Amino acid sequence: MAVELGTEYFADGDEFRRWLCENHEAVPGLWLRMAKKTSSHSSIDYDQALDVALCFGWIDSLSRRIDDDFFVQKFSRRTARSPWSKRNVEIVARLDAAGLLEPSGIAEIEKAKADGRWDRAYEGAAKAEVPTDFLDALAENPQAREFYATLNSTNRFTIAYRLQEAKRPETRARRIEKFVNQLAEGKKFY
Repeated sequence: MAVELGTEYFADGDEFRRWLCENHEAVPGLWLRMAKKTSSHSSIDYDQALDVALCFGWIDSLSRRIDDDFFVQKFSRRTARSPWSKRNVEIVARLDAAGLLEPSGIAEIEKAKADGRWDRAYEGAAKAEVPTDFLDALAENPQAREFYATLNSTNRFTIAYRLQEAKRPETRARRIEKFVNQLAEGKKFY
């Protein structure tokens, strides 16, 4: 059963930090209402919110448009299977050096280091590279290769990410075969 999350608005990072101090263990997450950069309204911005959330072991996920001035970004507690991005690894290193991490944030980092998620941190969409073994398989299937060329960056990143997160070579090989077959059938991932 999905938990209904509330929506909150904070003027700045300090307000969000105070809220998390009181709620980070009791509340599973929230939708954070933020002003768009082009809006005449002000609020905490995404980078500030992410910094504060990471300090408590929380993470961002979905984003939804509200109107021309606002959007909401989902923030929630990190789960035991939540992957880490290299970007967030770099951010928490900066936050740690500044002494801003809370015990709950440090605990999430230690869990990720212990179970290998830290070392498997993935590149973001802007830096992700498509694996050569996938490109080799794609080259052998003209229909898949042609359809792949039409995909947007989100779909290409999804493929690269899912291949990178495979822990075993057999899993990776199965995914490559599955993705090439889907592409040959003209199926997108998003």
